[in-house]
Amino acid sequence: MTPQLGKTLILLGLVLVALGAFVWLGGGSLLGWFGRLPGDIRVERPGFRFYAPIVSMLLVSLLLSLIMWLVRRP
Repeated sequence: MTPQLGKTLILLGLVLVALGAFVWLGGGSLLGWFGRLPGDIRVERPGFRFYAPIVSMLLVSLLLSLIMWLVRRP
């Protein structure tokens, strides 16, 4: 493994810890819209619940791709 990959993994780990602490300490109310975007599929019936956050996961993918592009940029 290269030292750059190790640094990147540590940075991503720290970002995940910070995000987890933010949500755990009450900042999750700021993310109340997440998972309820147009295009997210939610079906709730008695005894059955189906949830597919398609658009939300597309946004997460776009954000992570942007972050990785910024990290890898020379």
